[in-house]
Amino acid sequence: MCGIVGFTGVQQAAPVLLDGLTKLEYRGYDSAGLAVRNGSSLAEVVKATGKLRNLAEKIDGGAALKGTCGIGHTRWATHGEPTQTNAHPHVSGNATGSASGPVESDVVGVHNGIIENYEELKAKLLSHGYTFYSSTDTEVAIKLVDYYYKKYKIGPIDAINRMMVRVRGSYALALMFRDYPGEIYAARKDSPMIIGIADGETFLASDVPAVLRYTRDIYYIDNLQSVRLVPGEAHFFDLNGDEVPMVSTHISWDAEAAEKGGYEHFMIKEIHEQPRAVKDTLASLIKDGGIDLSGAGLTDEILAGISEIRIAACGSAWHAGMAGQYVIENLAEIPVRAELASEFRYKKMLIDKDALVILISQSGETADTLAALRAAKARGIRTLAIVNVVGSTIAREADNVLYTLAGPEIAVATTKAYSAQLAAVYALATKLAFVRGKIAASDYKYYIEELQAIPDKISHILDDKERIQWFASKYANAHDVFFIGRGLDYAVSLEGSLKMKEISYIHSEAYAAGELKHGTISLIENGILVIGVLTQGELLEKTVSNMAECKARGAYLMGITSNGNYNVEDSVNFTIYVPRADENFIASLAVVPLQLLGYYLSVARGLDVDRPRNLAKSVTVE
Repeated sequence: MCGIVGFTGVQQAAPVLLDGLTKLEYRGYDSAGLAVRNGSSLAEVVKATGKLRNLAEKIDGGAALKGTCGIGHTRWATHGEPTQTNAHPHVSGNATGSASGPVESDVVGVHNGIIENYEELKAKLLSHGYTFYSSTDTEVAIKLVDYYYKKYKIGPIDAINRMMVRVRGSYALALMFRDYPGEIYAARKDSPMIIGIADGETFLASDVPAVLRYTRDIYYIDNLQSVRLVPGEAHFFDLNGDEVPMVSTHISWDAEAAEKGGYEHFMIKEIHEQPRAVKDTLASLIKDGGIDLSGAGLTDEILAGISEIRIAACGSAWHAGMAGQYVIENLAEIPVRAELASEFRYKKMLIDKDALVILISQSGETADTLAALRAAKARGIRTLAIVNVVGSTIAREADNVLYTLAGPEIAVATTKAYSAQLAAVYALATKLAFVRGKIAASDYKYYIEELQAIPDKISHILDDKERIQWFASKYANAHDVFFIGRGLDYAVSLEGSLKMKEISYIHSEAYAAGELKHGTISLIENGILVIGVLTQGELLEKTVSNMAECKARGAYLMGITSNGNYNVEDSVNFTIYVPRADENFIASLAVVPLQLLGYYLSVARGLDVDRPRNLAKSVTVE
């Protein structure tokens, strides 16, 4: 949510900032702005609503905005409507209107997150003579820093630290002070922010893709930490104002991995990258014919001592956790419960002391998942993070970390990161089963071979995507779609439904098939599309019977099944076959046609596939 960039160096800042914001468009936004300084006391502020191109046109692609130090922002509205006045950057002075143009202000800043006690702080500042031109919580934070800076006659770091102590909520904050030309100051709590340094220049951003063109050596700012940026240097400070050493992380994937590479959209590119994402993730875990989790810090002794598992995640990561619940219980015979992180964090944690809490997150910054992690750690329960971003907050704070190797994922709707998460969960389930004596050595070998076969089978599905494209064109005007399945098929249905609704804006719901007659079937009428996921042999006929009841009420039926299963074609109107695979792992195959269906529906409807309305890639606020 929202994107922050910053730059100080020798080249012109505005083109660098625009380029960085372009790389962060996937985070979701409704307005954008820049503030650039050219060595003077004035900061030139430019804002625009709508797409980033509107801002670029105002400043001729950056050429009209001179200066070598600046900050930029793409805003996703929380407090206040998406207007030019509410767009960032914000200033500490009593500006009016849009606050655009040369600004005589002591502090200029941008912010990602939510200041929960902003009304209380605003009242305090009003009593001290401050006025406000916007409806944002960000303006309050900027002016609070200004208040401490002036009242106590202290430096930027001390003023920022006082602000951090007083503010409740989450934030990533980047500031420029009039008295410190050529410098940028930043701070964070719970919202991500990274620093890059190369060739005497310093870069700041919300995420790695924004700076990858310039450097692959990244510093992750710790929670409740502030930083002073000057050309070619970054100095980190704790809440006491003491400088602390930091170690950089080298990003192995290059800038091309975050580009479209000839594909029309990032989403279809990332769908096609799934075989590689799954293969790389499995290759990092399968060594010498066995599954090795030592890199995640999980020894056989630790795995054998786990009494129960809770999985906390949000969105598609939760759906991966739902699939994991079925697979782990089936193979390893350990009680597992997959829960929404936003609910997990607020309930009584009645969990055994020998339990394992698994947190799944692509970004490693998801606010509710991070809160669930901290709640589990506060109870002394072991935590395992399954994340895609090295050095992310969840990765740093968890007891153990299992990295997925999906590479950068730009489209808001996840595909390859979800598939990599499934692969990681499968490997964990198989290892747990073997260590706990629930499967024999021959079964262990069989399951590993089945896992290693998944990438090629996904490629086979992608080779036959034209049928799905044709079907999507036929149903591009659908209004309601229902997904049904049982067991693992239900978990796949949840993900398929989410893919459809989030990028095609078609209302869709996923149900456990046995629940249809408990109310949902009343919604079935002529022309309604019902999609059945039919890969679990023992449950398939029951789900087909449920679909037949829908057909009798006028529904059009689509089935996803595997080769050699019950003759589904006799019962449904349109069938998609995926290659045969062990039923524990077939979710990785069944989900691919549903990803493609959601994608092609969105394209057929002329929508913004990669950046659907109202959504952000990484949800870093509650």
